[in-house]
Amino acid sequence: MVSTRNYDAEQEDSANKFNEKYVYGFDLDVMHPFMIRSFETFFRSGSLLELGSHKGDFTKNFLPLFKGITCVEASREAADEARTRLGDRVEVLNDMFEHIQLDAVYPNIVMTHVLEHLDDPVEILRRVNDEWLSDDGRLFLVCPNANAPSRQIAVKMGLISHNSAVTPAEAEHGHRCTYSLDTLERDATAAGLKVIHRSGIFFKALANFQWDRLLQTDIVSPEYLEGCYALGQQYPDLCSSIFLVCERGST
Repeated sequence: MVSTRNYDAEQEDSANKFNEKYVYGFDLDVMHPFMIRSFETFFRSGSLLELGSHKGDFTKNFLPLFKGITCVEASREAADEARTRLGDRVEVLNDMFEHIQLDAVYPNIVMTHVLEHLDDPVEILRRVNDEWLSDDGRLFLVCPNANAPSRQIAVKMGLISHNSAVTPAEAEHGHRCTYSLDTLERDATAAGLKVIHRSGIFFKALANFQWDRLLQTDIVSPEYLEGCYALGQQYPDLCSSIFLVCERGST
């Protein structure tokens, strides 16, 4: 089946007619460091494959941790910018997950805020399990959480119809679904992967645009952010993002 999606348009703020960005300061300054912290104890030694690198903002966090980093990005414009930013330290491949042929297996595969964009997420997770993950490798799978308090509040306000709804702005940026912990694990296990850890990242009661405004003030301290991260470990279903660590299962 030939895709008619415009991946360049989906990843740009300028392509969005709604008042919502593709990447917020909250993502870069708060969520990215906490994601890395959530991953670190599970990392394997060796190389890393990032599926969906966008412009390399998250990729750069891996540079001190891994020598061999390969990224696959569907948007040509985003891949070109990632190459400019990261140089020869990272191999950036501009291709679709459905089509790409990789000549290696990887002990670490990262997919953050990407699965919800895919037309057939189970198919791609099956490729991760069957083709790309090494025998002792681990997949780090992170998605926005349908049950985040900020989304539940939006439902009560009448802004969205239900927790797992795909909003018009999300659809404009290529979202196909909104995961909760149970549906994320459903798709991972359907692809043959074995889930060894499940958690959440950062308790979140405010929308991203609200966090961006708040972070420009002195109202929120580093200690408060640490508290939201710690509380997320206690209440993963109320986090901004949900998180699975998976190992290779039966093929």
